[in-house]
Amino acid sequence: MQLKASASKLPLAPLLLIAPFFLWGTAMVAMKGVIPHTTPLFMAGIRLVPAGMLILMASAFMGRPQPRGWLAWLWISLFALVDGALFQGFLAEGLMRTGAGLGSVMIDSQPLAVALMSAWLFQDKIGLWGWLGLALGVSGISLIGLPDDLILGLFSPETSPLAVASNFSLQTLWSSGEWLMLLAALSMALGTVIIRFVCRYADPVTATGWHMIIGGLPLWGISGVMESQQWVNLVTHDWVALAYATVFGSAIAYALFFYFASSGSLTSLSSLTFLTPVFALVFGNLLLHETLSTVQWMGVGLTLISIYLINQRDNLASDKPQVRVAEVTAEAPHLHPATVSVRKSEAEALPE
Repeated sequence: MQLKASASKLPLAPLLLIAPFFLWGTAMVAMKGVIPHTTPLFMAGIRLVPAGMLILMASAFMGRPQPRGWLAWLWISLFALVDGALFQGFLAEGLMRTGAGLGSVMIDSQPLAVALMSAWLFQDKIGLWGWLGLALGVSGISLIGLPDDLILGLFSPETSPLAVASNFSLQTLWSSGEWLMLLAALSMALGTVIIRFVCRYADPVTATGWHMIIGGLPLWGISGVMESQQWVNLVTHDWVALAYATVFGSAIAYALFFYFASSGSLTSLSSLTFLTPVFALVFGNLLLHETLSTVQWMGVGLTLISIYLINQRDNLASDKPQVRVAEVTAEAPHLHPATVSVRKSEAEALPE
């Protein structure tokens, strides 16, 4: 994607761009063993409040300005409600009630919502290649996260694909909490769009820190009233996993993500979310010895292709006219510049 000028000058900018999705994927691996030993809202608060404090300390050290004025705090509060309390709350409750695979598919489908809202609000051009990439991305994470039997059953001549899909959704959607994961995905997508408005009145990194604290405190409050034994069963390696998820999977990942989201193409940035389940699968295989099926490897391939198409959609769409203009210039070096200019205009006007 196109980075804003200040971001493109950062050392290792491409790696920093991918870092949030790497950290989110590995944090999911770290959290797998913690989830059965704690409660969802307490875990969500742990991922927000300490991380927000770390971001604010880092922003103060870097000399970033604090929010000023009621409009700044109004947008930050809305940002905190949507991307802090609602997103992390729905995500934590959803993880308790659904399988990691299907949950990952639903949460990582949010680039579609971001693309639609960006096209409407910011006139973010998606184009044919972009929509093709989004479709391949959703297909890829579906192959990664959904059970192989469901995927293969859709293509079985002995089974009606519509019947398989309807039975699967009826059995799982309301009973297992997939709808909570869908609400989490929509909350994250809306939060990604809201950061553009927040940045009109506040620094993106400082606003990210405050939104995590403001959004996390209500989760802890609700946890104190509705949950019990939040940390009784946590052992040392659980606290280490929580620390990793908080520092790397929340503080660093969210600060980088919303810094890049403050300008540039939201569709391109959000499409990199498709990498999150890929990283989770790869490191689950390396650290937890989880194996990938052939269908999942196909999903990884489709996911990588989709990210390339989305982020290179402008170049892919403009390749043909650029070649024609170059050919006009190369084939007519002896012509008067005015004549070459006319022929360039004619070449650029040709349909793709």
